Amino acid sequence: MTAGTTEPEEYTSDPAERKREQRGWYFYDFACSVYSTSVLTVFLGPYLTSVARAAADAEGFVHPLGIPVRAGSLFAYAVSASIVVAVLLMPLVGAIADRTGRKKPLLAAAAYVGATATAAMFFLAGDRYLLGTFLLIVANASISVSMVLYNAYLPQISEPDERDAVSSRGWAFGYTSGALVLVLNLILYSGHDSFGLTEGEAVRICLASAGVWWGAFTIVPLRRLRDRRIGPEGHEGAGGVGSGWRQLRATLKDMRRHPLTLSFLLAYLVYNDGVQTVISQASVFGSEELGLDQTTLITAVLLVQVLAVAGALGMGRLARSYGAKRTILASLAVWTAILVAGYLLPPDAPVFFYCLAAAIGLVLGGSQALSRSLFSHLVPRGKEAEYFSAYEMSDRGLSWLGPLVFGLAYQLTGSYRDAIISLVIFFVVGFALLARVPVRRAVEAAGNPIPDRI
Repeated sequence: MTAGTTEPEEYTSDPAERKREQRGWYFYDFACSVYSTSVLTVFLGPYLTSVARAAADAEGFVHPLGIPVRAGSLFAYAVSASIVVAVLLMPLVGAIADRTGRKKPLLAAAAYVGATATAAMFFLAGDRYLLGTFLLIVANASISVSMVLYNAYLPQISEPDERDAVSSRGWAFGYTSGALVLVLNLILYSGHDSFGLTEGEAVRICLASAGVWWGAFTIVPLRRLRDRRIGPEGHEGAGGVGSGWRQLRATLKDMRRHPLTLSFLLAYLVYNDGVQTVISQASVFGSEELGLDQTTLITAVLLVQVLAVAGALGMGRLARSYGAKRTILASLAVWTAILVAGYLLPPDAPVFFYCLAAAIGLVLGGSQALSRSLFSHLVPRGKEAEYFSAYEMSDRGLSWLGPLVFGLAYQLTGSYRDAIISLVIFFVVGFALLARVPVRRAVEAAGNPIPDRI
């Protein structure tokens, strides 16, 4: 515990109240995952690239702040920049949340800033690539901050032995909403002529609708989740920026007392960098390198969403038999094979792209859900938001290197195949680092009960 605070409330003991909070918690995944799928994964990459190309010079470069950037690299660079912004905000927000005990108002603020920026993408037309870049940075940083607070609720709304299942259900809710909205997007995009819309107008409506969805369904978790009490001394100076940074410094010092938790975070940082980059750059790879049309990309991502629900729940069951660590390691081997297959995919071959999408769907949700639940066992009690801010830095906040490498590879070679195969190193190194983490000792060192399977 931080000096000057009393023991915080632990997870809710009443089963009915705990289930109610869990159902509310699932709905934030349901709300914000539409941004990740419809905006970040499907529409914004190819659309922002086309907007940048409309503003590019004869050599194919745009010049934000006077810096020459190849139009095809702009989206990857913008994703990387958004994550740098998130790095600056997430630890501060996590420290303030634990110091004040008021996660919910901070979650609301982050969610609605992100939802508003996403809805404003409706105005991304013509050659407004700078507007698109700005809105992407704001929305992507906001979702990262909100996920710090969202994830920090997991140890407080679930008992240790049920966290794998609860975390997996949260991901399943998110993939369900992503699939549902993608179906609606596909109907609108494919039939834009019959709706009296241009292709660009249809895309901008799909982008903006994700922001509206995000804002609307965030109401559910805000109504059902509750803030936990902390001791009155914990409120001294609470909420101030200075106190937040002082708490952050104390958190970083405290984390050095848990080297095994840090070892897991390092492994997660590396392999999740690869996962996030594949997710954010898949549509650009498919459209620019493989020559696939937008309808094919939408249906492929829809396939990912549908199978990711089954994958998240299925890998949750595997974790109960084999442990979360072994199941994650197996998923990283599959991710490596996926990237090699992607490098070898022939152009204009949607069937092979669909097969690749199916494989991604089966491992995507499970690898993310089990990583989150495994980390929840490694967090000392009372440090949930602070430690999950470090986790979220690994999840989103430090995943700037993958998009940067991807963008640089394309800038230097002009080949998205070279960019995609470069990501293999993240999964290979992440596998090796995770294999070395003694997770049972890590749980014990954090002072938490050890589940039967871990």
